[in-house]
Amino acid sequence: MSYLYAFRSVSPRYRLGQRESLEWLAAAHAEAEWKMGTQGADAEERFRSLLLRFGCGPAHIATRGHELEDLTHRDFARMRVFGRERPPEGAGVTIRAELFAATATRVFESLYPEGGSAAPDSLIHVTCTGYLSPSAAQRLVAARGWGSRTEVTHAYHMGCYAAVPALRIARGALLQGARRADVVHTELCTLHLNPAAHEPEQLVVQSLFADGFIGYSAADERPDGEAPAFRLLAQGERIVPDTAEAMRWVSSEWGMRMTLSREVPALLVAGPGLASFLGELFARAGLDFEKERSECVFAVHPGGPRIIEAVRERLALREAQVAESRRVLRERGNMSSATLPHIWERLLADPDVPGGRRVASLAFGPGLTVCGTLMEKEA
Repeated sequence: MSYLYAFRSVSPRYRLGQRESLEWLAAAHAEAEWKMGTQGADAEERFRSLLLRFGCGPAHIATRGHELEDLTHRDFARMRVFGRERPPEGAGVTIRAELFAATATRVFESLYPEGGSAAPDSLIHVTCTGYLSPSAAQRLVAARGWGSRTEVTHAYHMGCYAAVPALRIARGALLQGARRADVVHTELCTLHLNPAAHEPEQLVVQSLFADGFIGYSAADERPDGEAPAFRLLAQGERIVPDTAEAMRWVSSEWGMRMTLSREVPALLVAGPGLASFLGELFARAGLDFEKERSECVFAVHPGGPRIIEAVRERLALREAQVAESRRVLRERGNMSSATLPHIWERLLADPDVPGGRRVASLAFGPGLTVCGTLMEKEA
């Protein structure tokens, strides 16, 4: 069995209240209309109303982390990505890639300071929001002189569920003889914002996603003095039939574009599929899901408040069983693949989650893909 431990998150440079964030979005959409020559009277007020109607409001998200300074003010003349001289969609891929590179470098250097901990045998970089070669992970290994010791693997473009496949990759590295495999998530979701996209589904996306960065370690033996830790009991993955168009994450001229059907929560929990999936997951650990269900904590990827609620209702869970998922969404927003590890970090640090408590994790993404892990906390 593998252990997960040493969770360490890195905060985005800026944190905005959701009301302030929605005000910025209304102004950015009005600015994009002005650039296209289609701005009507009271454009900003119109977009404010649309965001309050379709977007994720302060009742569900209180604050979100952002790496871009652009989102902290409304002086479009001095913005780097959404500046007045930029197209309505904002700067193109080159500028956004430069910003991703600088941020990913900052995150890796923060997690692995010079003279800090020993090199991992395997370093797995997870992201769906930026692509560089050599990557920030490779540059770190080269800069620290770890090139003969540390293997780098890139787990890219999976989206919100990627933390679970990353654990699968880490397990593979451990089976091949690595003593420690580290996973690092760098997600700059707000880097791909397009204020010229006014459709309701895009207002949902723009008001929901945030930036998040986190790293953690996996090993086959729990390190001496390391407490607490998760013991990994089982993993699983399933693609829901006939849902390929419900969620997409595709390249465009200005960055990545997400399409998101409002039916996603219902599709994920339709029929007996989710309970059946969890039944198989628990069976792999020699456990009965129905007997264990009421005592487990559930780390549900908060793709949005409706997803958490749909899972809670479908599995007949108590509110307390999904409370940490709601709390991370409220405090941080949806950070794509970095979100589930932030929930794990909170559960490990929570004294109200005792040693021996089992944690069932669920994450979702394009496919539609459902991923799960079953872990046990060791205090």
